[in-house]
Amino acid sequence: MSVIQGYPSPGEGLRLHLNENTGGCSPRVLEAIRRVQQADVSTYPSYRDAVVACARHFGVDPDWVLLTNGLDEGILMAAVGHIARARIHDAETIVPLPAFDPYPNSTAAVGATAVRVPPGRDYAFPTEAVLAAITPRTRLIFLNTPNNPTGQLIAVEDLVRIGEAAPHAIVLIDEAYIECGGTTFLPQLPRHPNVLVGRTFSKAYGLAGMRIGIVIGQPPALDPVRAVTLPFNINGVALAAMHAALADSEFLPRYAAHVRESRERLYGALRRLGLPYWESAANFVMVRVGEAAPFIDALAARKVHVRDRSTDPTTPGCIRITTGILEHTAAAIDALESVMALRQGSGQAARGAR
Repeated sequence: MSVIQGYPSPGEGLRLHLNENTGGCSPRVLEAIRRVQQADVSTYPSYRDAVVACARHFGVDPDWVLLTNGLDEGILMAAVGHIARARIHDAETIVPLPAFDPYPNSTAAVGATAVRVPPGRDYAFPTEAVLAAITPRTRLIFLNTPNNPTGQLIAVEDLVRIGEAAPHAIVLIDEAYIECGGTTFLPQLPRHPNVLVGRTFSKAYGLAGMRIGIVIGQPPALDPVRAVTLPFNINGVALAAMHAALADSEFLPRYAAHVRESRERLYGALRRLGLPYWESAANFVMVRVGEAAPFIDALAARKVHVRDRSTDPTTPGCIRITTGILEHTAAAIDALESVMALRQGSGQAARGAR
């Protein structure tokens, strides 16, 4: 059997499985792409203007900014720079669960050991357990706020505690969904030379197809990552798209408003349907549906695609549903109601047959 690169397409329908901005990107992005010139494609890109624009947007020094090919590359390069390149043996990373796959995968790629920390009750962040897991072998701590897939936040004071408890390690705070809810760590960054903050244009900005991530940190934390990142990792068309996305100051608040309203509408529907869920600060909601595979297939038959989280031992029986554009959330709720009606009808029929 051949293994073809990439995440398989779910087929025709509404993509609520990868937390993309299903409403698309800012119209200014498409206009900027149309203005791309031959030289922008035929020559290697220059990053200076893009880095300065990002630094201004995020309120940091340009020397603290590294553009990456999606935040995934930044996560991997952090492990390569701080563990593999440093030739550290018996290195450990700390991975609170449930976790974004690139954290343990990047750990394995550099020959380190991932110390997995189970979640607290109702997926509360296990601050004390993370602190207890820190040892002299700890070289990288992955912290995801809001968490994927639960949508739970880590309090800023807990992030500070962890950063201060591990001065010999790098703390990578993944804020891929922070535009949808929560407080960024960036204002705290000047006081924490061992902390990196990861951001992305893939989610709220609607640029998943462009693959642009950002790693932000002081030189002691960032320079080893910069040293192993490929020199021309972002293409010229993506840079044009990024500039345009930053220039549209109205796009992000408008999308964030959709996300907030979509979450509330989905919560109401889930309560009516009797499906347990976890309130989220991201553009998705994790829902416990029981036997997930047939439930997901039934939604797909109604052209609504959601993410199966049930194979993760920490999220049994769960699915994850993107909550972004209101009309798409309405379609998801219609599909959920239809599937639940069918499930309840089948249950009543089975009881009647007894």
